[in-house]
Amino acid sequence: MTELPIITLRPGREDPCRRFHPWIFSGAVGRMDDGISRGDVVELRSSGGEFLAIGHYQGGSIAAKVLSFERAMPDRDFWRGKILSALRMREGLGIAAAAGDNAFRLVNAEGDGLPGLVVDVYGSTAVIQAHSHGMHRTRELISGIISELLPGRIRSVYDKSSESMSSYSGAESHDGLLYGEVTETSFSENGFRFLVDIPGGQKTGFFLDQRENRLISSGFAAGRRVLNAFCYTGAFSVYALGSGASAVDSVDSSARSVELAEKNIALNGLDGSRHRSFVIDAKRFLSEADAGYDLIILDPPAFAKRHDQRHRAVMAYKYVNGRAMKIISGGGIIFTFSCSQVIDRDLFYSTVMSAAIEAGRSVRIIKRLFQSSDHPVSAFHPEGEYLKGLALYVE
Repeated sequence: MTELPIITLRPGREDPCRRFHPWIFSGAVGRMDDGISRGDVVELRSSGGEFLAIGHYQGGSIAAKVLSFERAMPDRDFWRGKILSALRMREGLGIAAAAGDNAFRLVNAEGDGLPGLVVDVYGSTAVIQAHSHGMHRTRELISGIISELLPGRIRSVYDKSSESMSSYSGAESHDGLLYGEVTETSFSENGFRFLVDIPGGQKTGFFLDQRENRLISSGFAAGRRVLNAFCYTGAFSVYALGSGASAVDSVDSSARSVELAEKNIALNGLDGSRHRSFVIDAKRFLSEADAGYDLIILDPPAFAKRHDQRHRAVMAYKYVNGRAMKIISGGGIIFTFSCSQVIDRDLFYSTVMSAAIEAGRSVRIIKRLFQSSDHPVSAFHPEGEYLKGLALYVE
């Protein structure tokens, strides 16, 4: 096997790696071979020279991310085995079936032992998003493997890494097709149809991590007046209308998103007379809205992406939850979420409870909510549990 450049860790800093945590922080690095560049595959060793893992070097506060805790050369067979393992898990859960629902997350970064890589499938199109130099270098190889492992199902692979690479390191990347000619424009989820704007939408184009929560929330929608704040392209609204909600209001600051929400409602043949759209900042809408909603969905974008933004984010979560509690009817239900990784589950819980105290409402938790099961979290990397939510019953 070809020798890899070596990064040696400081004495006493090997324990997280021995416990299979996939991140090597810069403070743990003792010395590095000359000539290592971002994106290079490296061998990680203890201060005594013991093999620990192989990974991608990326610099920054997280110096390297582990690809394998066993000796291996990341050739085509290596990547194929990793992606095949991810596919088999989803097939075993009934998520990646060839018929019926046809959108799922195929690769969830650290959760699938592939840190820096996200792959979402929408019908016959797979969307790759690289979050590291190493994965960005490998995207064309990965594209070919995906089309090979899903023969007859994947007709195009789209690279959508420009935003993630730019925000990560300022690296230049251009979105575009890696394979095929036509990108899928719609897909099925739990019996509903959705349009997806892959080039122009957020993340890979849609939020598949809320699939199971959308289904749960729809079980409470019948006969209720629903507010879907921060609606994006209206998926929660479609589920609510399709499950018998008496009325649904969809709110988002993006006119483009609201337009797509209206198209998704029409695509499913739902009664548009029960739906209203509002292009307005959701926090402002909540501040001005009258009471009378029976079910409120709060699924805002990440209010904080860095630790130095955490206090501001807590105040934002407290405000939107407090306003929702003010305007919801007695016996109403709130589904509230945070996708901010720097807001952990305990902090989110305490923030929501603080909002309830200030709102003067009696609140009971009826369900704790997580990201969908095709977004697995490594048992050794709890940081991967980024989406947290609560279903609340409000007296």
